[in-house]
Amino acid sequence: MMSVRVGIPQTLKRAALSSKHARNIALQSALVRRGIHTESLPPSASQEILNQQRLKRPSSPHFTIYQPQLTWLSSIANRATGGALSALLYGFSLAYLFAPGTFDSTHIVELIAGLPEYVKYAGKFILAAPFAFHSLNGLRHLAWDMGKVLTLKSAYRAGYAVLGATAVSTIALVLM
Repeated sequence: MMSVRVGIPQTLKRAALSSKHARNIALQSALVRRGIHTESLPPSASQEILNQQRLKRPSSPHFTIYQPQLTWLSSIANRATGGALSALLYGFSLAYLFAPGTFDSTHIVELIAGLPEYVKYAGKFILAAPFAFHSLNGLRHLAWDMGKVLTLKSAYRAGYAVLGATAVSTIALVLM
């Protein structure tokens, strides 16, 4: 077996430090004190400094430098429609829980039947568009999770397909 030494041999180290210039530099670097001052801060002051630093950081993605893309716009819309549909479901469920006589199906059907036609269609659209988009975009996300349509071209095709299918299915749901 052969052993190999890596690094500067001791003789070179001694020769380098034996010169007057090298000794002066080593001595100066050992004696130089750096001007770093520290002080203790109470936790509230350090938290305030941290909050001020956070305010100066850009948000991510930084909207002023990135061009809007279909993939992240549809992702934001997917989260918004999911949150809105969930809030609507939980709101109606809680309303039914606290006032079951007012929010049962017979009262709701009577209420809807008494509304003008344009209000019914507007209400259907307001419910159908987020539902259709969230459902179809969820299928696209499932395809991504399975490793499909991951190229830029296919991701944009799938995004435009989701938008087109959302428009068609929203119209179909509104006209039912």
